[in-house]
Amino acid sequence: MLERLNQAMEHIERHLDDSVDAVELARIAATSEYHLRRMFSALAGMPLSEYIRRRRLTVAGAEVLAGGETLLEIAVRYGYGSGEAFARAFRTMHGVGPGEARRTGAALVSQPRLTFRLTVEGSSSMHYRVVDRPAFTVTGFKTRIPLIHSGPNEAIIDFVRGLDKQALEHLKKLSDQEPHGFVAVCDDLDPSRAEGTELDYYHAVITSSPAPEGTTPLPVPSGTWAVFTTSGPAPQAIQELWRDVFTEWFPSNPYRSRPGPEILRTELSTDGTRADAELWLPVEREAAH
Repeated sequence: MLERLNQAMEHIERHLDDSVDAVELARIAATSEYHLRRMFSALAGMPLSEYIRRRRLTVAGAEVLAGGETLLEIAVRYGYGSGEAFARAFRTMHGVGPGEARRTGAALVSQPRLTFRLTVEGSSSMHYRVVDRPAFTVTGFKTRIPLIHSGPNEAIIDFVRGLDKQALEHLKKLSDQEPHGFVAVCDDLDPSRAEGTELDYYHAVITSSPAPEGTTPLPVPSGTWAVFTTSGPAPQAIQELWRDVFTEWFPSNPYRSRPGPEILRTELSTDGTRADAELWLPVEREAAH
């Protein structure tokens, strides 16, 4: 998998002054576009589109300083429809406009080329199981929130805190399928998974009962799920589990993520500082190559 990811990185470098098609990158990496974007974001710490943009602006910056071509020629080569659009993007990354950079020889920001390598760390094992589930329904209270990669998500905390306690007690009694009890469900995430992009969040249960008034049902089709468990400080242990699944488990196992909701069941200690968690992710087996 890592070898194919590096082949995709080479393809990006050869097409910085051309179009970089995510579908073609996924073909080179021998996976789906959805899984490639998820994997890249977890491994690189930034969305694939952001990496391509930063690499283009790094190479364009060197050409701006070198002179020999007009700024508009450089802008068009790297996919910008106008000098103004190029100048805005250039200033966002480098902190200075291309014209000023050329006149003054200003120091610019460089995004290094990425190469993925396998690193073996520690001796702990990741606990997981893979299950096939028939179709089921998530039922709960729904809102739209921003994606936060680290630390508490205040939007979720405020949303759950504002829910009616009696309605929650009634909803909890309807839980009749695994994972039991209240679950946090994330759906309709932006493919880039960039910090601040929005997603649908459900404070919900898995149930065969009709949705009570005020709640929203989310039908989930049948499919395969990878189920991971962890225990540790909250929320760090849960966020680290999410990271480790994509940086360690997927590269080492013949599965890839598929579109679908991500389901998290969490039990907090009395003081709220520790958590036991179970993470359900929709997966499919990688095709043999």
